[in-house]
Formats: sequence, structure tokens, C-alpha cells
Amino acid sequence: MSNPFVKIVEPLDPKQPLKKFFNLSKLGDERYTRLPFSIRVLLEAAIRNCDEFLVKKGDVENILNWKVMQHKNVEVPFRPARVILQDFTGVPAVVDFAAMRDAVKKLGGDPEKINPICPADLVIDHSIQVDFSRQPDSLQKNQDLEFERNKERFEFLKWGSRAFKNLRIIPPGSGIIHQVNLEYLARVVMDQDGYYYPDSVVGTDSHTTMIDGLGVLGWGVGGIEAEAVMLGQPISMVLPEVIGYKLVGNPQPLVTSTDIVLTITKHLRQVGVVGKFVEFFGPGVAQLSIADRATIANMCPEYGATAAYFPVDDISIGYLIQTGRDKEKVLNTKKYLEAVGMLRDFKNSSQDPDFTQVVELDLHTVVPCCSGPKRPQDKVAVSDMKKDFETCLGAKQGFKGFQIAPDRHNSIVKFNFEGCDFELTHGSVVIAAITSCTNTSNPSVMLGAGLLAKKAVEAGLTVKPYIKTSLSPGSGVVTYYLRESGVMSYLSQLGFDVVGYGCMTCIGNSGPLPESVVEAITQGDLVAVGVLSGNRNFEGRVHPNTRANYLASPPLVIAYAIAGTIRIDFETEPLGINASGKKIFLKDIWPTRNEIQAVERQFVIPGMFKEVYQKIETVNKSWNALDAPSDKLYTWNPKSTYIKSPPFFDGLTLALQTPKTIESAYVLLSFGDSVTTDHISPAGNIARNSPAARYLTSRGLTPREFNSYGSRRGNDAVMARGTFANIRLVNKFIDKQGPQTIHFPSGEILDVFDAAERYKQAGHPLIVLAGKEYGAGSSRDWAAKGPFLLGVKAVLAESYERIHRSNLVGMGVIPLQYLPGENAGTLGLTGRERYTIIIPEQLKPQMNIQIKLDTGKTFQAIMRFDTDVELTYFHNGGILNYMIRKMAS
Repeated sequence: MSNPFVKIVEPLDPKQPLKKFFNLSKLGDERYTRLPFSIRVLLEAAIRNCDEFLVKKGDVENILNWKVMQHKNVEVPFRPARVILQDFTGVPAVVDFAAMRDAVKKLGGDPEKINPICPADLVIDHSIQVDFSRQPDSLQKNQDLEFERNKERFEFLKWGSRAFKNLRIIPPGSGIIHQVNLEYLARVVMDQDGYYYPDSVVGTDSHTTMIDGLGVLGWGVGGIEAEAVMLGQPISMVLPEVIGYKLVGNPQPLVTSTDIVLTITKHLRQVGVVGKFVEFFGPGVAQLSIADRATIANMCPEYGATAAYFPVDDISIGYLIQTGRDKEKVLNTKKYLEAVGMLRDFKNSSQDPDFTQVVELDLHTVVPCCSGPKRPQDKVAVSDMKKDFETCLGAKQGFKGFQIAPDRHNSIVKFNFEGCDFELTHGSVVIAAITSCTNTSNPSVMLGAGLLAKKAVEAGLTVKPYIKTSLSPGSGVVTYYLRESGVMSYLSQLGFDVVGYGCMTCIGNSGPLPESVVEAITQGDLVAVGVLSGNRNFEGRVHPNTRANYLASPPLVIAYAIAGTIRIDFETEPLGINASGKKIFLKDIWPTRNEIQAVERQFVIPGMFKEVYQKIETVNKSWNALDAPSDKLYTWNPKSTYIKSPPFFDGLTLALQTPKTIESAYVLLSFGDSVTTDHISPAGNIARNSPAARYLTSRGLTPREFNSYGSRRGNDAVMARGTFANIRLVNKFIDKQGPQTIHFPSGEILDVFDAAERYKQAGHPLIVLAGKEYGAGSSRDWAAKGPFLLGVKAVLAESYERIHRSNLVGMGVIPLQYLPGENAGTLGLTGRERYTIIIPEQLKPQMNIQIKLDTGKTFQAIMRFDTDVELTYFHNGGILNYMIRKMAS
């Protein structure tokens, strides 16, 4: 059927009649001018893709009538312009595509129908680790090791780039996915197939929201959901409420964008924005650069929103020019946005749209701060850091407590490093990492760190040699301007050499600490500290030996590295004493905003971006040398421990199976609140005593060859064994932290995987009990795939993180939610019961279902299939099964 809105199609320039656009201003509907700018993007996509099948006129009306329908829990379809993937989540996506081709062929279909329809970019940025640091050749050594460990994965990805149409691979060593997206991949306005329309993107990483800072609507989805979008399916989403976040005032001279985003993160966590869009407006936005806005948008997952949108304004247009985008395309971008009413002037309040709710922040009230020690929303003013940490030491075990006995707060452990004697105590900094696209994309904080390093070196300050310092820029542009501005040599003198271009410490690829440091931490049971310019600091994520981890701006990372401890009051205590005996305070070396801006204006120029990005796909010689097959079907290697055909589609038939009641399920694990995907999904290093290690050993590998879980996401045998393998897992069945549970039929305490295997062999289904915010943290498809492979049929929780619930649905695992006001405690559930979950024949979105226990107790829970589309996926056994049946038939 033809598009019913074809009447509003017109050329953007009469001289180019074949370049058209849907002119939303010609709708003649006053409601459009009152819509939040983020909702206008959803509306345009619905109008342009309206076919009365996947997208209907009723969907368009629902979006246009957002002011009323936002409260009605109505679902709408959205077809993003692009998909973006990183390699940790991208490898399993390509593995699934390869396996789907096999499955379609087995069912008699054409396997080449399995192909990305929506343009997709895969940036390899998650594989490199900080194995070497504080050496001039650290970068080359780490990159060499990256290829040595990941050659097989990289060959597979190179095969994928050849086998699948519409899939572009950005090689390793190019930068971090979201920074590359910001500086290079993002279009702001698409010019494709004869139409102009707003750029939009979904990505297999929760921090995809960073691109919202440039005015490109984007957010993270599960790898499973992204695969469906790549195959041309729209995302089915509940029409969101939009919180208007008004920024007023000017930041104080010593405040960085990091301080602003940590303040906003805490504020919006308190407001409560889960499942909602946040849209920024007000005169304060005009005071922020695109890099500042991108920093704020990057941490959207940490404050819980779906998207954190900054509409396009003239500063956005200026950024496109600064980063070397084609000038004619930039002119057309502005012309299009003006024509459809999507170009914003933040100083013009008459443009302010309607919002669900408005909250405000005066930027002048923001003070320098960090967040930690275990969560990104736990902001601490720098002036309070010493006192706060010392309070956390003795506080009860929890997000703000380590439960260290008072008589041990000042314990000291002496150790020797490279022939010199040192001391560690609680609060000693052992990792200091300038890392993560959150901050490395921002020239103001990176140059601020460089200028601080210059002043520190000139003042005679140093960093203790055992502290693992590192600098992992998000793109080659950063190295370029740090070098050209003359500050790189000073960063190197303090140990902040470039160690790689990738996420690195921010995602737990921090590499090993010196053995003598680890022994000292272990001997004293010390709360050692990591300080990083990242966006996540959940327990066990950064490094197993840093129990406290603080998010901080790059200049503060250097300051705490020089101090060597988090237990310092910068106002009253010196950073250090130089060779002349002079006390040097932080205020003595902190660069002013004017200093930073002057250097930025001089050295961050369009030519840098053009030079770096014009050769991004060919500059890596190791990648160019990789040999990869060109067959359309992948030839699986049974000896591979990296790439394995997954069992998801084994036994799949064209006929649907009727969902059955889950009978007498055991509880595999019982959790409290805020269990993150870092707890669920395999991440970081593979512990030598783990089920995954035993499996790899049985395949002839040595511990040195284990690599990380992230690098082995293409092998379900490793990933299933690593599910719930986090050493900081808190399972209510066990009285200590660790990846173990009780196998109730025998009463034995076993590793989680081993217990699940026993249940599976006996034919027992499993469920998981949890509290609030189950699945918070990074978007990880294996946080759903892993439990599915362990035999988990359902999760019963008080609430879910948005992406993780979607991923569970995508794998056919039922997300159940307690009724309001109820939880395991109020219902008297111990988790030792057996649960029968009654699945009725006729299912409706968000319906209540009945759960019976073997004790005789009965209660109800909400079945969190939120849309009819999600129910369709469930009836098919998951979204990929649905797509295979669709393609095969």
C-alpha cells in the first residue's frame, strides 16, 4: 500500500526535484508545534514509514496526540535510520546472523535473505586491554596482544563484513564506538534513497545515548532487538513521557562537564526517569559545547532514562563543520531542520514545547565532584571525598559501605616494588585511568588534564610507580591535539601514556596489577581504589582488587594519582612536596577555563578530524593483513573456542509451539536490589577456578590463553558457564559473596553453572527471584542468553531495567513482576519453595498471572510482555525464532 502521507512530500530544493522530504510543517496540525523535539523525530519516522502494516495511520495519530497518549501506555513502532554495534555485542550478533542463515536453509528458505536491511556499523573497541602501561611502547604492545588473542574473532568479523550487505566494520585501533559515532559516523540528517530525514540510531551498547548530545535521537537496545532492526523490523516501544530538563546559569570557573553530568545523574535518579525521554532546554544549554552535551547524554543509562536528547541548534551545526563534515551536506542539514521545525534556539523560550514534567538545574550551583564508591549515581563533592570514604569504610556492607572494623581503618601493609619499599592502606589509589568516551570525547577536560599534568611536572610532582596509570583516548583525534598542543609529553612523564584506542579500564579491561600490589591488598584485606574518567563503577567491574572505584574528570584522575590516596582534602592538604620541600596544592596547578579554551581554539581544528577519519578503515595494517573466507554460509570450526554455532535454533520448526505452564520450578538464585548485568553477564577476566576455566582447560588451553569473557561472546559454551560468575554476586542462599548457589535436591553448594546443569539433567525448570532494578547497567544480550541456556524459564522481580527486560523477552524468558507493594519479603518467599507459573492460553500485554507454590500458597504477578509484538515474540520462542520463521516462509 502506498504511504497515506505522500501529499506532504516535496523537494528540499526545487533545483533538485529528486531529493525530497516529508514536510511535517505541512501537516497543518497545531499539535506538532507543541511536541517535544525528540517526539518529532519519532513522528517523522512513523509518517515516512507508514505502510498500514508495520506502521499504521493510527500509530501516527497516537504520536501526534502525544500530550494525551503519553499516559495511556500505548505502543508505537519506530524504525531507526541506523544500527551501531561494538565488537563484544557485535560478534554474537554476527554469530546469530550466521546461525540464522543455517536455520533458514534447513527450513527450506533462502539463507541470503538474512542480511542487514537497515545500515549497520560495527566498531571494534572492546577487545584491547591494559596489559602494558607506563612505557613508551605500551600502545604497540597492547595492540599486538589484542590481535594475538582475538585473531580468530577478527577473522570472523572480517568474513561478516564480506558476507553480509550493509554491514561496515571499523577496525580495531580506531577509537571508541560512541566517540567515532559522534565525530564521524553521525549524519544528523540522513540523505538516502532520495529522501532527507532525521538521523536516528539504536545500538548494542547502552551508552549509544551519547549521540543525543548532537541532536541524533539514539539509545541502547539489546543485541537481540538490534538484530531485528537490522532485518527491517521496527522497534515496538511504549510512547514515552518526556521530562524537560531546564538548564540555567553559567558553570563556575573550576567546574568541568564531568562535574555537571555527575550532578545531573544524581538529580535525575532522584526524580525518577526510568523508561522516559529526557529533553534538555533553557538558556543554560547554549553555554554547553557539543562535547559537554555528549558527556551528559552519554551517562543517560546511569540516570535511568531511555534517551537524553539535546535538539539540534547552531552550535550543533558548528560542530559538524569543526569535525570536518562536508560543508554542502551541513548546509542541507540546516535547511532541512529549519523546514520541518526541528532547529532549536535555546535562548528563545517561545520554542519551548510541552513536557510531561519540568525540572531545573542552575549550572552555577554545580561543584567539583566524583561518584562512588560503587555506583555512578552516588555523587560526592570533592571537598567531602575524604570524609565520605572514611564513613564508607566502617558502614554496613552495601553501596556505601565496606564494613571494615574500626581498629583496622588505618591498617598499613608494606611491600616492595621494583626494588623500592612502599606502603598501602585503605583508600590507596592503585588504578588511575583516563578512559571512556564519556570524557575522552571532550577536548576541554582532556586538554585540562594535559595542562594540569604540565603544571604538575613543572612543580616537581610525580606519581608513585606502582600505580597503574593509563590514557586510552576515544579516537586518534585526541592524541593529535594533545601532541600538537605540547601536553602529551607531560602526561607521559606522569605515567599517562597512550595504552590503546578502546574502552579498556571503563569496561573492566584494566589488565593485571603488579603481583606485589595484589599481595599487599590481599594480605591487608584492603579497600584499594580505582579512579577513572568512565561512566560505570559497579563493584567487581573495574578490577577484582579495587573494591572502591570513583568516577572523576580526567584532571581529577591525575590529581588523585599524584596524591596516591582518596583520603585527601585538597583544600587543606598538599598533593605532594617537591624536591625543594615546597608543598604543592591542587589549586596551584589547576588550569583556568580561559587557559583551556584558548588552547582548544588553537589546536582542535577540522583538519585533524579529516586526516584521522579519511583513513580510518585502512590504517590498521594488522587488520588489512587478516585473511577471511568469502562464503555466504560460515564454515564453523569445531575446534574453535571463540566462535561456535549457538544452540538457540536447534529443533526449530515452522509450526509454533503452544506456551506451557512452568511446572514445579526450582529457584536457581535469589537476589536483592540493583543486580546489574555485570553480575549476570560474563564480563572481565575468566577466573582460574571457574566453570568456564575448567571448560577451556579441557579444550587444551592454558590460563594465559583464556582471554576475557567479552572476547569469547561468540562461544555459548563459555558464556553459559560464565553467567552469574561475578565474584561479587550476592545470592541470598549463600552467606558470602561469590558465584555459587544451593542445589536444593542434594543440598550441595555448587558453582551456579554446575547447579543449573544438575537441574537440567533431572528435567527441572528454573526461575530467578530478584528485587528492584534487576538488570541495571550495560546493555548485554548475554545477560538474557546466559540464563536461557542455564534453563531459566522466568525471572520474578520488583522492577526491571528497560533494555534487560526487552532482552529477556527476546530470548523467550518470561519477565514477571510483583504486584505494586509486594515483594519476596511481604509474600514470605524464601526461594526454597517450588514454583508453578500458570500460563493461560489467551495472553494479553501486562496481564496478571497466577503462581502456585508447593507450600500451598498462591499469589499473582504481572507478566511483563508490554506489547502485542512482544507476545508474538514469546509465542515464537523469541525474536530471532520469529525472524527465521518469517524469512523461511
